[in-house]
Amino acid sequence: MDARHLLDPAAQDFVQKFPSYDPASQSLADYRRIVADTYSRRTPPKPLNFEERRIPGAQGAPDVRILIYRPETVTPAMPAVIHLHGGGFFSGTADMVGSESRSICDKHGAVVVAVDYRLAPEHPFPAPLEDCYAALDWLFVHAEELGVDRTRIAVMGGSAGGGLAAALALLARDRGEHKLRAQLLIYPMLDPRTGTPEAPVDNSSTGQFVWTRETNRFGWEQLRPGNPIPSGEIAYYAPALAENLSGLPDTFIAVGALDLLLEESTAYVLRLSRAAVPVEAHIYPGVPHGFRSIKSRAGEHLALDLERAFNRFLAVKS
Repeated sequence: MDARHLLDPAAQDFVQKFPSYDPASQSLADYRRIVADTYSRRTPPKPLNFEERRIPGAQGAPDVRILIYRPETVTPAMPAVIHLHGGGFFSGTADMVGSESRSICDKHGAVVVAVDYRLAPEHPFPAPLEDCYAALDWLFVHAEELGVDRTRIAVMGGSAGGGLAAALALLARDRGEHKLRAQLLIYPMLDPRTGTPEAPVDNSSTGQFVWTRETNRFGWEQLRPGNPIPSGEIAYYAPALAENLSGLPDTFIAVGALDLLLEESTAYVLRLSRAAVPVEAHIYPGVPHGFRSIKSRAGEHLALDLERAFNRFLAVKS
């Protein structure tokens, strides 16, 4: 089914210029440079209260680079957000979410920690997730130093970052060391079956623009380790395969109606609801994967929906 008639006109230029990756004709290093350059042009100057640090990684792992955004006006017991960038697990850096991180910091008086997790295939599962957990653990341990309220810490990510955010929420729940207030998942990568014959549903109106079945398969193949994943860890690799979703924090999920990840996102929403997890879901018409970067009505609605969600999740509980 040709879905071009469903595409929002505002998205036409975006889908034509999006830097797609072709492993047959392009090196991964070159593609990563293109992605970094593309997003660097959109990132505003760093605020005065911006800080870059390297923190200890998991046992035996290298240090993790994090970018810290603090509000201009520091107040006691501020909320905080762990922000995870996208890039299909094989590209991207923490710098590419600088604009969004600064916006969250300014609008909501929150400390935002963007994590420069290691990338696959050089560092397959569980390396990226363990880097994210190291940042979460560091944030909780250093909450007083940063002026952060431990009861108001959320995790957020888009695309692969959304998948890692969902996995991080599961890992935090199961390790029982830190309790998250919320998870905000923007068109998250949750299910390695999507785009393969094993997919529970193959919606032919999705995945024709920006993030295709071929690209999705490539991303998950890079993340997959050389050895089989133990059954007890499969949920942290692919949250859609988790058997138990109970006990997860309040959840916000957003996805475009033409996004390849529509089916897995909505399936996850329903499973969260059945597990008695408070969940808010939004589907935006006429837009593909990555539409947050498009100047469109859908993008404006997402920004407003996210602002309301942050206001609710990060507010001081009465």
